[in-house]
Amino acid sequence: MTTPTQDASATIRDPLPDHPLLQGKPELARGRHSIVLDAGNERVYKIITDPDVFQLYAAEDRPQGVHFPIIHAYHGIIGRTGQGLPMHLFEMERLYPIPARTPAGELAARLTQVYWEMCQQWGELGIRMGRLALKQMTQLQPPLVEGTLAEAIEALAQFAEQYKLLPDLISRDNLMMRRDGTLVFSSPIAHRE
Repeated sequence: MTTPTQDASATIRDPLPDHPLLQGKPELARGRHSIVLDAGNERVYKIITDPDVFQLYAAEDRPQGVHFPIIHAYHGIIGRTGQGLPMHLFEMERLYPIPARTPAGELAARLTQVYWEMCQQWGELGIRMGRLALKQMTQLQPPLVEGTLAEAIEALAQFAEQYKLLPDLISRDNLMMRRDGTLVFSSPIAHRE
């Protein structure tokens, strides 16, 4: 069974805002609703335009722990997109794409596959399907994962339900890793069009 992939051409096209923290910083990546720049010292500046991802990064009760990104600072709104959305600037730890043939890659592929299969079971429920699929992943017997990763999935499921967000463990780069190979839910929330 295959999972959908992100359309590489669907990236934010807005220019970088003129901001002193971003001056001379190399751009690392762009996503649908984000721009990432190298901040040095294993940190990045991440510009977020998605209100749901902003919630995930900024809420006081956001999921935290070994499988969530470390947010070092929130630098506020630094501009607006062409559509008028605020551009929020975060300083956070640098994360890396997950190579396929590694323990983290195999784990990410398994999580993505199980999440996708469960989403298909709940497809008729629309936006709620992702939250139900994630919650169902926490109740599998035998457990899909254990320890801190099981706790992270549970925390993400509770956060998504509380704020009525749409989890996304399918899109490229929503699961990333630290340099040491630790799997991180880097941006596991889908934009609600």
